[in-house]
Amino acid sequence: MIMNTDFLDATRVAAYLERIGLPGGGPPDEERLNLLHREHQRTVPFENLSIHLGEDIRLDPEALVAKVVDRRRGGFCYELNGAFAALLTALGYRVTLLAARIHGKAGFGPPLDHLALRVDTDRPLLVDVGAARFADFPLSLEDRSEQHDPGGVFQLREAQDGDLDLYRDGEPHYRLEPRPRTLTDFEMACWWQRTSPDSDFTRAPMCSLRTADGRVTLSGDRLTLTDHLGRRTEELPDEAAVLAAYRTYFGVELTHAPPPGRREPVVSAPAPLPPVRR
Repeated sequence: MIMNTDFLDATRVAAYLERIGLPGGGPPDEERLNLLHREHQRTVPFENLSIHLGEDIRLDPEALVAKVVDRRRGGFCYELNGAFAALLTALGYRVTLLAARIHGKAGFGPPLDHLALRVDTDRPLLVDVGAARFADFPLSLEDRSEQHDPGGVFQLREAQDGDLDLYRDGEPHYRLEPRPRTLTDFEMACWWQRTSPDSDFTRAPMCSLRTADGRVTLSGDRLTLTDHLGRRTEELPDEAAVLAAYRTYFGVELTHAPPPGRREPVVSAPAPLPPVRR
């Protein structure tokens, strides 16, 4: 089903492109899509803050775009890929919503566990700006060989019932269903993800953003930066420092910090993080 993007007029499209630091113009081809995909991941954070701040989450394209563009926020898979699908559709791309099941310690998760996108240019491509670990650039849905990307080595393999298993660096990442979906299909799964104590998203607030050479993540009051120097973790001393970190690293302005949630063991840090501007 084609997503309704009538609300995305030229002004709104320009505002979305400004949000991700790109100028307007250009045909809806693979080269342009590569740039949109990479820059979206570097400017719009993967985060679950709405869950811990008591905010509503509406799987409506206009609301999702408003959250990303007007509120300068991010979201998790349903929100990020939902908003990105609306932008791509408005830019003239052929977009199909697909369901996936994330692979974890207990195997593949439940149906509709994840939302990904198929975008058809000269060939079908797997697009995903709503995963914590994915490729910088879209992947070919036709290629079964290893696909090398700055984000890792990815490979799609045939699975049962016509599904595709995506591997990252040799490890199963998620199982993708080929049938088209709508945003409405994901509403119950989204409700479970934001309410169940068994959901990873309800355990602690998290905000994460891809950088040019790594990633920066704030989980509760723990800030982790990964780059060419390695991985460094710092526990922030107070709410003011947490709010400053949201603002400095993610461009997210909050009036108060969400509760830190359930804590995980600290990983030792080989080098200090750069100071947070307060």
